[in-house]
Amino acid sequence: MSKKIIVIGAGIIGASIAWHLSKAGARVTVITDGAAGGVATPNSFAWINASWGNPEPYFRLRTRAMAEWSRLALDLPGLPLAWCGGLCWDLSAADMVTYAREHSSWGYGIERVDRARAARIEPNLMELPDAALHVAEEGVAEPVAATKALLADAERRGGRIIASTVTALVQTEGRITGVDTSHGLVAADEVVIAAGVGSPDIAATAGINLPIETPPGLIVHSRPYEKLLNGLVLADRLHMRQTAEGRIIAGSDFGGADPGMDPQATARELFAAMKTMLRGGDGLELDFHTVGYRPTPIDGFPIIGRAEGMDGLYVAVMHSGITLAPAVGLFATREILDGERDPLLAPYGLSRFAQ
Repeated sequence: MSKKIIVIGAGIIGASIAWHLSKAGARVTVITDGAAGGVATPNSFAWINASWGNPEPYFRLRTRAMAEWSRLALDLPGLPLAWCGGLCWDLSAADMVTYAREHSSWGYGIERVDRARAARIEPNLMELPDAALHVAEEGVAEPVAATKALLADAERRGGRIIASTVTALVQTEGRITGVDTSHGLVAADEVVIAAGVGSPDIAATAGINLPIETPPGLIVHSRPYEKLLNGLVLADRLHMRQTAEGRIIAGSDFGGADPGMDPQATARELFAAMKTMLRGGDGLELDFHTVGYRPTPIDGFPIIGRAEGMDGLYVAVMHSGITLAPAVGLFATREILDGERDPLLAPYGLSRFAQ
């Protein structure tokens, strides 16, 4: 008999885990208290990368995840994925040299470009630096559409999606055997917590502490517009890209801007700065802004794996969910169904926070 698994959360991580489990033959029930995409996913910059500022083990997990996006696109034709490349100059000259040298030695396809080359890559930028870094293999996945595609295919494979609120994890003799919801009890062989910012409260019902911060990030969204950007632009204090439907989205960094005391004013200022950066952008209009809350473990790295001392419970909570989703879905499925933990996940168990 195939395993019965509950996945709590319908963001990109929960959707990927549910899809991979369904594909592997598990009987999957996704429980969500909101729309597909959850809280963080719809408000994501959706940049797929293995960029700067991380140690090599995390870089290796991220580059594997980038490869898994390509594999996922073969399994799900029409997945909204684009390898559009990223142009970056939001670092000091010294940091750019360090970043390029380090990541090149690790096998990342990064190159230094001068002003003329940057202008060929993004001809509609009004301000260009003397030097920038370009990574052609970086990309984006339209987050809500990708999440919906994964969930729809999981349903096609026999998965169920239930709109309800999980009120508690159910324990039987030291093992998680299901969840209590606002619509009653749902039993399972294993429960996966992939509920983003809601994960700590759910885990706490079984006495498990998930040390997570939830910093806010404001992103502005234009109305759909003619094509002005070819890929990701990571300029000084302004990161932007153009979505598949033509919206230009921007934050003071890819995680979003600090909303400040007046998010509306912050959004207007950010949008004005974005317009001044774009040749041909005079007609751009601000449609709306979002404030996303990013589920970020306190050391900045993912929590992926079983909760020690509590059988039947798997946790998958992280920032960088868009980049990591396909690899996490694949690795979690193997661990849940076959007991095989991928070596790339070794640093990211919950036990690292134990006192």
